Amino acid sequence: MDGMKNIILDVLSPESAICHAVVSRVELPGTLGRFVVLKDHAPLISSLEKGDIVYDGEDGQEMRCPISSGFVEICDNHVIACVER
Repeated sequence: MDGMKNIILDVLSPESAICHAVVSRVELPGTLGRFVVLKDHAPLISSLEKGDIVYDGEDGQEMRCPISSGFVEICDNHVIACVER
């Protein structure tokens, strides 16, 4: 595993697991504004609004996952987003 990529990202919908990746950063469309999660982020639960979850892909390319709403839990370098698409 790349030394910089140390956050586990799981994006789940009621229908399926949309994404499982090891990343260095995740940008989320929080209800109170977009925010970025980096390594060792404080534990947090937040609601999400329509927008894109943005993260770095395996080749370093920026990846986008469009959502319509949801919630995210951040704890111990694990980001779990439960979303509607």
